[in-house]
Amino acid sequence: MKPTSGLWVKQHQKIFLLLILLLVMMAASIFIGRYPKPFWMPIHVLIEDDMAQRLVWLLRLPRILTAALLGATLAVCGTVLQMIFRNPIVEPGFLGVSQGAAFGAAVAILWLGGGRLTVELSASLFALLGLAGSFILARTIKFGGWVLRLILSGIVVSALFSSGLGVLKYLADPLTQLQEITFWLLGGLWSVTWKDLLYVAPVVLIGLLVVYLMRWRLNVLALGQDTAFSLGAETNRERLVLLIAAVSATAVLTALSGIVGWIGLIVPQITRQLFGPSGQFTVPGSMLIGAIFGVVCDNLARTLLAGEIPLGILTSLIGALLFVVIINRSRIKLR
Repeated sequence: MKPTSGLWVKQHQKIFLLLILLLVMMAASIFIGRYPKPFWMPIHVLIEDDMAQRLVWLLRLPRILTAALLGATLAVCGTVLQMIFRNPIVEPGFLGVSQGAAFGAAVAILWLGGGRLTVELSASLFALLGLAGSFILARTIKFGGWVLRLILSGIVVSALFSSGLGVLKYLADPLTQLQEITFWLLGGLWSVTWKDLLYVAPVVLIGLLVVYLMRWRLNVLALGQDTAFSLGAETNRERLVLLIAAVSATAVLTALSGIVGWIGLIVPQITRQLFGPSGQFTVPGSMLIGAIFGVVCDNLARTLLAGEIPLGILTSLIGALLFVVIINRSRIKLR
């Protein structure tokens, strides 16, 4: 594609408009909430009220930034997985990451004291173990291509972690530990602080940067292993780098937020409708649309009711409804 082509210019205009929309949405989110009254904080209150200033700086601002990172990361991870596996219904929990994080969080709640940092570290560790387990198991399977073996391995690892999580929930104290595990599984950013954001930001930003720089290679990898190899691509190495970058960023954010579903499934579908199948534009497009989606859902979660709605419930509800609309209007056949 030539830089002077009309399509190239139009695609970049879409990305620029999405970036502006994201910035406007994040700026507006500073004033959205239930203090000093439901739904909106007037600007003069923010200027005059010390409590409002502390609320915005210590709670809302890190939460807004984390919601944007969460949405962008889950969306771009879904885009990478769908292009690599050539399957439009693959999502970030596909390789045992989400279930591994849930198992790790339950372990920390049951046996490691349940502290905030302990839960995050344990969930991150087991999420990465889920990814490593999927790769190790895929190398032991003797039939099928690499993509098929990785798919089967991810299904097996997810099932193992799910069964382990079920055992831990059975062993948990129903009055305290079980409630905490269940609440974490619903997903949410209600207690995010600057410390939490700084903990996940390095891994997330590095992962997103690697995927962004390698977005051109996704087009080649999406052609299939044999075709990509004939074009000179180091398919296994490049696929591994992309998967580790995307899934590692997803793992640390999942450890912080709990299970937040459907963003990694629905946003890549929307992005392909707007930008087409090329990774050159779907990667930045999915980052921006995912960030917008994450911020909007988090605003609804902390504003609609006096008691906060778990973020995972809203993303699943809105994502499922959008998915039905997209499937009915899409010309792409899901195979």
